[in-house]
Amino acid sequence: MAAVIVGIDVAKEHLDVHIRPGGEAFRVTRDAPGLDELVNQLVPLEPVVVAMEATGGFEAIVAASLGTAGLPVIIVNPAQVRSFARALGKRAKTDPIDAAVIAHFAETTNPEIRPLPDDATRLLSDLLARRRQIIQMIVAERQRARMLTAPRLQKSVARLLKALQRELETIDKDIDDSVRNTPAWRHKEDLLRTVPGVGPTIARTLLAEMPELGTLDRREVASLAGLCPFTRQSGQWRGKSFIGGGRSNVRSMLYMGALSASRFNPVLHAFYEHMLALGKPKTVALIAVARKLLTILNAIIREEQPWLTT
Repeated sequence: MAAVIVGIDVAKEHLDVHIRPGGEAFRVTRDAPGLDELVNQLVPLEPVVVAMEATGGFEAIVAASLGTAGLPVIIVNPAQVRSFARALGKRAKTDPIDAAVIAHFAETTNPEIRPLPDDATRLLSDLLARRRQIIQMIVAERQRARMLTAPRLQKSVARLLKALQRELETIDKDIDDSVRNTPAWRHKEDLLRTVPGVGPTIARTLLAEMPELGTLDRREVASLAGLCPFTRQSGQWRGKSFIGGGRSNVRSMLYMGALSASRFNPVLHAFYEHMLALGKPKTVALIAVARKLLTILNAIIREEQPWLTT
């Protein structure tokens, strides 16, 4: 019997479902009754994978409901699915067509099923995302303040900055409470922060957005963070290598950590200087430091040994 693959296109009001290899398709509403109906229809089929795209958060409740029912759920990259559709020559784009393409993509690529984050992990991730948003607003208001000359407008910016700073302090306290009140997270954060260059924001981003840390090898963890360079070449032509994909928030935090570690971490400082001595541009050297930093952090969590004893 052929393996059952399910593709789901998630919209705000409804879910379009396509099942391979039979080709059955149906639609349910994206609410409690619709999710119950979806679970009742999929569980008897015993699918090997249920795939859906990341859709800005609309997929979260769907994935949680299916995961709770014991179904193997995976969130796939929308850009990869669209590239796959173009490769198939599918120019039309409707919700039912998208569901069919997602199912076909999952069947062809056989993506690895990873455990979905639990409620506490999702909350921590949301708090960190909100923190990034507030910092972006603070930066934007400070930039506006430089261009304003009218005292009334300057006072308006000052009031808003003060309110944003208070909100940032509240979010930071909520994040701190979430981590420090969870023994497993507290232990991992303490281990990660033994590495010079790793502060609470980097450690907590890894806890929330890379729970696989410590369970993967160095190549897998670098790929998951989008820190594996990929080469572009054809015949005699040799292009530059680039990084990309993976979890962008983790990659950004690790790059900021590399900036600090390349100065204050003796091992990574020596590695950074070695890369520069080889003629590597500073940006390339920093990306290499970020990748090595992630490898170190992965080993620390796997071995449960702090930096000083590794």
